[in-house]
Amino acid sequence: MENDVDKITLLDEDGKENTFEVVTKMDIEENEYVIVIPENAPEDSEAIILKIGKDENDDDILFTVEDDEEFRIVSEAYESLFSGDSE
Repeated sequence: MENDVDKITLLDEDGKENTFEVVTKMDIEENEYVIVIPENAPEDSEAIILKIGKDENDDDILFTVEDDEEFRIVSEAYESLFSGDSE
């Protein structure tokens, strides 16, 4: 995924399009992740971690992180990246 993407549109399980603002893209342990929040969400909305993978056509696909340890590692990296921000 390119680093200059600021919004992405994803389909939910019902086929409805949802637009998300990209907070940041991170490379951790040879994997790529994107942190997003729903577009027009309240400022205190929780960020969503999505892992970037490739499909059989080498196109980017996004999926949720199911492994607890992997989720913890990405969450900690994200929190440390933005821990200097004041509210």
